[in-house]
Amino acid sequence: MTSTGRFTLPSEENFAEKTKELAELWGADAIRNSDGTHLDESVLALGKKIYSAYFPTRAHNEWITLHMDETPQVYLLTGRVLAEADIVDVPLMDGFFEEQLKPNRDADPHKYWEVVDRTTNEVVDASLWTLDEDTDTVHVSGAAPMHEYTVSFLAYIIWDPVEMYNHLTNGWGDKEHEIPFDIYHPATRKFVFDTFEQWLKDNPQVDVVRFTTFFYQFTLLFDQKQREKVVDWFGCACTVSPAALDDFEKEYGYRLRPEDFVDGGAYNSAWRVPRKAQRDWIDFLSGFVRANVKKLADMSHEAGKEAMMFLGDQWIGTEPYKDGFEDLGLDAVVGSIGDGTTTRMIADIPGVKYTEGRFLPYFFPDTFYEGNDPSIEAWDNWRKARRAILRSPISRMGYGGYLSLAAKFPKFVDAVEHIADEFRDIHDRTGGVAAEGELNVAILNSWGKMRSWMAFTVAHALPNKQTYSYYGILESLSGMRVNVRFISFDDVLEHGVADDIDVIINGGPVDTAFTGGDVWKNPKLTETLRAWVRGGGAFVGVGEPSSLARFQAGRFFQLADVLGVDEERYQTLSVDKYFPTVTPEHFITADVHVDPAAREAWEKAGYRIPLSGCGGGQGIKPLGGIDFGEPVANTFPVNEDVTLLRADGGQVQLAVNEYGKGRGVYISGLPYSAANARLLERILFWASHNEDKYTAYSSTNPECEVAVFPDAGQYCVINNTDRPQSTDVALPDGSVEHFDLDQSAIAWRNL
Repeated sequence: MTSTGRFTLPSEENFAEKTKELAELWGADAIRNSDGTHLDESVLALGKKIYSAYFPTRAHNEWITLHMDETPQVYLLTGRVLAEADIVDVPLMDGFFEEQLKPNRDADPHKYWEVVDRTTNEVVDASLWTLDEDTDTVHVSGAAPMHEYTVSFLAYIIWDPVEMYNHLTNGWGDKEHEIPFDIYHPATRKFVFDTFEQWLKDNPQVDVVRFTTFFYQFTLLFDQKQREKVVDWFGCACTVSPAALDDFEKEYGYRLRPEDFVDGGAYNSAWRVPRKAQRDWIDFLSGFVRANVKKLADMSHEAGKEAMMFLGDQWIGTEPYKDGFEDLGLDAVVGSIGDGTTTRMIADIPGVKYTEGRFLPYFFPDTFYEGNDPSIEAWDNWRKARRAILRSPISRMGYGGYLSLAAKFPKFVDAVEHIADEFRDIHDRTGGVAAEGELNVAILNSWGKMRSWMAFTVAHALPNKQTYSYYGILESLSGMRVNVRFISFDDVLEHGVADDIDVIINGGPVDTAFTGGDVWKNPKLTETLRAWVRGGGAFVGVGEPSSLARFQAGRFFQLADVLGVDEERYQTLSVDKYFPTVTPEHFITADVHVDPAAREAWEKAGYRIPLSGCGGGQGIKPLGGIDFGEPVANTFPVNEDVTLLRADGGQVQLAVNEYGKGRGVYISGLPYSAANARLLERILFWASHNEDKYTAYSSTNPECEVAVFPDAGQYCVINNTDRPQSTDVALPDGSVEHFDLDQSAIAWRNL
């Protein structure tokens, strides 16, 4: 039977009857307009709560075409050009999409641009280069032959990147390109607020203003073939202007260089260890953005409407986990649900009355086409999100895109009906309270709380092959029976480790924001963490934790003594590394199947004779059973007291180490899977000396998880697969309950 509420339905023009039908079927209590569409009067008359998407800085070409010097701007870095004589020409727009970007020739290039000799990394004196505006080419004189040169230049963004993406994806043809505008300019800022004030008067039927989003787009640049060129969901590249740069200098006492934005071509990726200039710009930008967001929220409230922020598109500068977000007066945040991690990214946001998830698939023709079955993605998306919702509930759910597409797929329509009912049932049973967590786990990185659930991400829910081994940490934790927080190295240096933290996780590749880079040169950091672990704490390292790019004091991992593992960086190859015997059976690996044939071969073959350098210790055949993802080469135990749980191919994949009263654990990588999530869960309980808490409400099948709600007097078991599963759940009194679960099923029991 269909339940009602907590569901937002997208609709569009000329689709009233089907909208009414699906609203009833899916139990929708709110309706929103799709991008670029309006709701029919008959839809407005259904008595549902009405959301309206609002774009503060686009869709008003009548204004911005008269003020094209007030579009947002971005610093772009040209390709590297080799000088073969003392003169070299650098074309500006090679590799960029000219329908999206246009060089800013209005502001003095010699003040705001920069030519760099990339071979020496020296800035070329402004007197030695000129701009040919007819060809958008910079002529550099006095060049050093066989040196490479680049130009960092300001460019106007003349096509809104999200509208452009939607335009190209949906084949909108001759539809006018929407030009974005930058409210940093007083005239445009006045236009934005005046326009919104009038819109509020003209739309009395709207209950919720769904700001999509506010002022500055995350970094999304395209090449001349209309392909994505630079994508960084956290990127602040598209936020600059000469006026803002000048004001920053007045406020902070120093001038930012173009290099502070292009960053040698990295564009300040969230993976880069943040530098002072980058942090200062984020603070400067956030102060400006938030002050103006608050004005929009206040105006919405004065008009009797709620203010909702979409966590996406132009979200840059809002920083929902940065201190002070709760002061903006926003009523809600909605965001796209891609998996458990992105669910938590939305659900954990403080300072709003409610959160809402926009589930996948998006109702676009790239998914809803003849021959495809969108219900497969719908169920997959729901299973990923559900395990996170049990741990941190979102208040509402919905979908986005064009309802007319989705309505053509009956199997999908049925899937959404079931998902929506189950979502509401979870809320009804639990009262919207999170499941009980057994441990307190902290993720330690450079960003800390400000980027909670945002680590290891390239784009929204889209890790790549270099990152999936680390992103799996977050995805595993998102639905695990632990409480998760994010702390920074600065937090530890200033305040130490909080008393209630059971386990700290530090993971990622060397010299990134997630392992910390040069912060490990500060002896106070290693002193603090060592003392905490020796006193009974637990430290888990993944990949290249606590690593320094430069070999320091004979260590690459600065906490190698805690982890029991280090990595050979070709500096100590003359020093033999001896591997102790691998221990295949341990509390941590109790749920990992060991192939009998591999076990027999391993036991018969023993270990190869230890080799000079990093070799030795590996079994003839791997024991198998664990996916460690991208390999981390040349890891080795620092002594023979370390307990190796896996050490295939001449390096350590999994090891544990007693350290005073505490414990360290090293794992080379952790892509997400049910088996790996179970492995991490066991690691956390073992490392924190909480093995005795593990059994109660544990599932014998890693594909099934258990969530306990003491206040509601219930617990549930979920099947995270599209296949039937069976599992046994151990209860606190020692009894066991058996469950046979259909695909994607959830079963409830009283405590």
